[in-house]
Parts: sequence; structure tokens; C-alpha cells
Amino acid sequence: MRILLNATLLGILFSFTPVVHGNETDSSFHGTVGLQIYSLRDQIRQDPAKAFEFIKEQGFTEVEIGLGNQYGMTREELRDTLNRLGIKATAALGDFNALLNRTEECIDHARFFDIKYVGTAWAPHNTPFDEAQTLRIAADFNTIGKRLKDAGIQFYYHNHGYEFYPYKDGLTLFDLLMEKTDPELVKYQMDVMWTVFPGQDPVKLLRKYPDRWISLHLKDLAKGVEGNLSGSTDVRNGVALGTGQTDWPAVLKAAQEIGIKQYFIEDESPDVLTQIPQSLKFLSTVKFPL
Repeated sequence: MRILLNATLLGILFSFTPVVHGNETDSSFHGTVGLQIYSLRDQIRQDPAKAFEFIKEQGFTEVEIGLGNQYGMTREELRDTLNRLGIKATAALGDFNALLNRTEECIDHARFFDIKYVGTAWAPHNTPFDEAQTLRIAADFNTIGKRLKDAGIQFYYHNHGYEFYPYKDGLTLFDLLMEKTDPELVKYQMDVMWTVFPGQDPVKLLRKYPDRWISLHLKDLAKGVEGNLSGSTDVRNGVALGTGQTDWPAVLKAAQEIGIKQYFIEDESPDVLTQIPQSLKFLSTVKFPL
């Protein structure tokens, strides 16, 4: 099975019918669905061969990896495993401090895997997050982005929920971060759960900044869970797509309308091996008005 639903041309020519575990269903969603391998961090540490066979069996052909963190594997072992299974690492998330203070080392890792998109999912900060910290982080993001751009790599930031403190005039500190980062140097990856958890509307944010988003982390928040601005919650609150709080038809429709091409499932729960197939099944059946 090949979860490669980026079929705009095919959708024009005929009704595209993705196949998920032998079940043929019509779908409104078209996008390249990859996996953030952090989802299988424990499995990779325990039995990397079995973990990557699972990734292959689910039909993934693209992954987002950890930059410099292979969960017990060497980078050579990871690259060789991906090549053998026909899986491409298309993006990587790295440590903020490493990207800022050891940029050349990070560039070397990215080039080793021929990765053109490198991001980070957290910036060190104190609670409560405030304007001064936002401005400092924005400046650091611009610095990282310029260095990576000069090396032919696009930098992106993956939101994590703590950025949505109220700012002024109805805006949040996330809006300030957007304003103070160079659109050419700093792109953004929306983590849908870490947008819903702090009480934000992912559809509105996608449409508010249509030229800044380059990818989505597909992750759902369990029903009944009340969020906050901590950027942290029990991993068991992450559930299979379509079973939680997120209005996925609306989110995916908005993402496609603004031209998002890359989607990565990230599942941090202890039930990851069960939930990933459920999430893929949901994506193969989700419908929304085009």
C-alpha cells in the first residue's frame, strides 16, 4: 500500500480511490502522508528492524526524522534502513540550541540525508511566555533561518501550544512571532493538536497565514480534555485521528486550499501501533465539500 494521496491531477482526470488495507473508499483528502518517526521512538530503541518494517507495512514512503537523534541507531544505520525499504526522509526536527549554536553540525546531518527542510519544535523559555521572549526567539529563528537558507535548507518552526498567550488588540504572541520572523527564512509547521490544546482554531490560523505554513503534524486530542498554555499534556491524551476534538474535514480542506503538500502523522501515545492504522483508515475515508 502506498499512502501517496497527492493527486491533484489525478483528481481532475478521474475519481481517485486510495486503498487502505485492502478497503477501497472515496476520499476528499489528497496529500502526501508521512510519519514523524518520534512516534515509534520506543519501538526503534527496542527493535529497529521490526519498527521500520511496521512503517513500511503501513504504506509510508516519507518520514520526518530527528536531526542527530536516531533513537539508538547510527545515522548510517538509519539511512541504510530507509534506503532499503524505499522510504525517504524529507524533513527533520532538531534541537533549538544545536541549530543556533552548532549550525554547521546540523547542516551536515541534513545533507547526510539529503533533507531540504529542517525545523525545531521547541524554543527554551520561561513561563509565562511573554513579549520579550517572543522577540528574542524570533531573532534567533531569523538567524537560524538565514544560515540554513545559505546552505540550501528551509527552516521551519513547529508550534507547541505555549506561544498563544494573549498579546494585544486581540492578537497572541504567536501572531507576534509570525510578524517578527522573516517570511523567506522562517516557515511554519502546524501541529494540529498543539493548536487545538491551547484553544486556537487551526482553520482560522491556516487561512490567516496562508503563505507561511509548509506542513502539518496530524495529531488529535481526546474528547473532554481541557487544554492550557503549558505546551504539555499526558501522552495518553493523543488519540487516533477522527476520534478526538478536531474538526478534521475543516482542517484538511483549509490546508489543501492554501496549498499544503506535506502531512506527517505524529502519535506519541502508548497505543501508537494500534492508532496509526486507525488514523490512516480515517484519512482514506474523510470527506468534505470541495
